[in-house]
Amino acid sequence: MWQQKATFAKSNTKRLTMMKEIYLAGGCFWGTEHFFKQIEGVVDTEVGFANGHTMQPTYEEVYTDATGYAETVRICYDEQVADLEFLLRMFFKAIDPLSLNRQGHDEGTRYRTGVYYTDEDDLPVIRKIFAEQQAMLDGPIVVEVEPLRTFWPADEHHQDYLDKHPDGYCHLPLELFAFARQARMNK
Repeated sequence: MWQQKATFAKSNTKRLTMMKEIYLAGGCFWGTEHFFKQIEGVVDTEVGFANGHTMQPTYEEVYTDATGYAETVRICYDEQVADLEFLLRMFFKAIDPLSLNRQGHDEGTRYRTGVYYTDEDDLPVIRKIFAEQQAMLDGPIVVEVEPLRTFWPADEHHQDYLDKHPDGYCHLPLELFAFARQARMNK
């Protein structure tokens, strides 16, 4: 699997920006991807399957819950516009962190929640946000935190699904997408 910790790119304002990535599993990847695409600073997304044990899984194989994969979104972001702390706080607004293997009406291990990192330097930030969120909850957070071991992109039909099918199924409320469009990182 190809992984990239960080790349540098010139923006149209001629400043050097740091592009990073994180992989987030938040239930059905259609809604999770659409939610993160609304956030300023997210520059690219891709839906796929993370941390399972088979090669090149199909959606149909993952749907059986026999492959160990979670529906996951690769998020590439400009950390000067939306840093990891901000994105993780937004992630917690889009999931039920107390629900194991279920988000909305979707149930099964493929719908588990998780944060899969490619850069060990992200762990202190991840731990900080998890501690912050745990302090506000009555039960234990059941969101996985693991290094990304594998990621297989889903087929084109699933990429940008809710852009292609605006009336398609989504476990997230429409108000959450509007909230994401308005959210900004405090600098």
